[in-house]
Amino acid sequence: MTINGVNMRALMLLVIGLALLLIVFPYAYLPERMRFELAGIVGTPSPEKRLSVPTPSYEAQEESCPPDLLGYRDAIVIEGVSIAAASTCVGDNPYAIAAFVKGTNNVSQETLTRAGLAVDALHKGRDLDGDGDADEIHIRLEIAELNGGSPDSQEPTAQYQLAPGIAPSLWVFVPKTFGMATENFESNQAMPLLRSPSPSIRIEQGDRVLITLENTHYLEHTIHFHGVDHRYVKANGEGSDGVPLSSELPVKAGQSRTYEIQARNTGTSFYHCHVQTQSHLPMGLQGMFIIEENLPNNTLQSMNIGAGQVRVRSQESVRNYDQEYDMHYSDLDSDLNNIVQQTNDPVAIKRWLHGAYNISEGRSNYFMLNGRSFPYTFRESLINVKENQTVRLRVLNAGSEGISLHTHGHKSTATHYDGVRVPEAAQLTRDVFWLASAQRLDLSLRTVDDGVHSYGPGVWMMHDHRGKGITNGGIAPGGNMTAIVYDDYLRDDGWPITQGKDFGQFFDPRFYQRIDSGKAQALSWLLLLRLMLMGGAFGLIIKGAAHFIRDRG
Repeated sequence: MTINGVNMRALMLLVIGLALLLIVFPYAYLPERMRFELAGIVGTPSPEKRLSVPTPSYEAQEESCPPDLLGYRDAIVIEGVSIAAASTCVGDNPYAIAAFVKGTNNVSQETLTRAGLAVDALHKGRDLDGDGDADEIHIRLEIAELNGGSPDSQEPTAQYQLAPGIAPSLWVFVPKTFGMATENFESNQAMPLLRSPSPSIRIEQGDRVLITLENTHYLEHTIHFHGVDHRYVKANGEGSDGVPLSSELPVKAGQSRTYEIQARNTGTSFYHCHVQTQSHLPMGLQGMFIIEENLPNNTLQSMNIGAGQVRVRSQESVRNYDQEYDMHYSDLDSDLNNIVQQTNDPVAIKRWLHGAYNISEGRSNYFMLNGRSFPYTFRESLINVKENQTVRLRVLNAGSEGISLHTHGHKSTATHYDGVRVPEAAQLTRDVFWLASAQRLDLSLRTVDDGVHSYGPGVWMMHDHRGKGITNGGIAPGGNMTAIVYDDYLRDDGWPITQGKDFGQFFDPRFYQRIDSGKAQALSWLLLLRLMLMGGAFGLIIKGAAHFIRDRG
């Protein structure tokens, strides 16, 4: 049927197809301006309508604070090293800590076996200045991939979760290990030494330090020591700044390179890969690098796996502080990080990471503290204190975005910025500090109840005050939330005694996937129906357009 030369059947097909497409097309995918104009026409849901939607129910799928079956939380002496108790409900392997203090070359095979470390992972040599501690340090780092793709399974390999059900792919520097990358033959969970972030490294001012990168990965990498006092070239003329554009060629897969450091100044610094930094750094190749004051008998914990509480502290820390914590903040864009789950072809991964992915169009959607997001941050990264203490917080923002670090119930004092001490007259005491990307900040947290430094005992939140920084993929609560917890508000197992919501719901992976347990199957069918209707709509539009083209042809 044709009216005034217009094929009415074709017009009807187009109208029906466009109307159907408008109904079923995901609203969130429409351009922002179109969404705004549509809302002006059809309105937005009333508060009553929004509140009438039933609240989904979630149940804990794992224990919020798993039992410490191996006794890793206990204070213990291993190989003559006194290791403080872990105040949080998950503690690091104390045998690894002992090896990181004495050197893997100076401990027994039993300690190495229980630590999972190679004998040459951390060599501590001579005492050059005669003050009772080693001044020759040789650290060997490898690279591990977490949650990577596998040719043999649909499940990612060496699994590591940021939060329940959230496991984006990561690359991390790790101490040289032996054995399997997983916990055992029956588990696909990464062994504890293979985790995010890369370990905090501690050396002493004036130490002669060698750091060897043994590139166990399939792509090229380097190490750049950001803020660390080091030479541009080594004595043999080889570059030593880790920058392929100016200093040196990248370390190819299967090869190694040794960097030389003899730092003259103390402070909190940073190390990271400098190959294709826009992708390799947010993939996780980053860690804290700390230079301590040169003091006698300075038995440093040369690596702190995953950052967090420092269980063997330097002499300067013991003299001036009651406790010390490494706080490594980071963020990631899952569109970038999950690229490596799609294939095992290194050529394809390199092409996608270094070319197809455009960081200027990316967005960070996961925010971590010490390699985890809430609620796991409450397992590993609480700041546990007593009244009238002074606690040092070494803070690194290794993410691509700034963070607005806010402490509830306390005002801290900034003593150092980027590893440089702030003159006492210029030190600021406040409850919000802004850290730009790659910036470091040392905070002195005093727990004296004077109405300024502390408001008294409790479970006081500590978090990024930007809204998205406390979400997991846009869902709150999540992100880099932690808390300053006083002893009176701490259970024996290290979990805080709170008076708010039940934490169990946050340990259900469906909470962060927006899936109601009773509706998950229905949602999958609805998604399938929606896709079929969209296909039908496109078919009607194409058929109507074909009629018009034929009539005009």
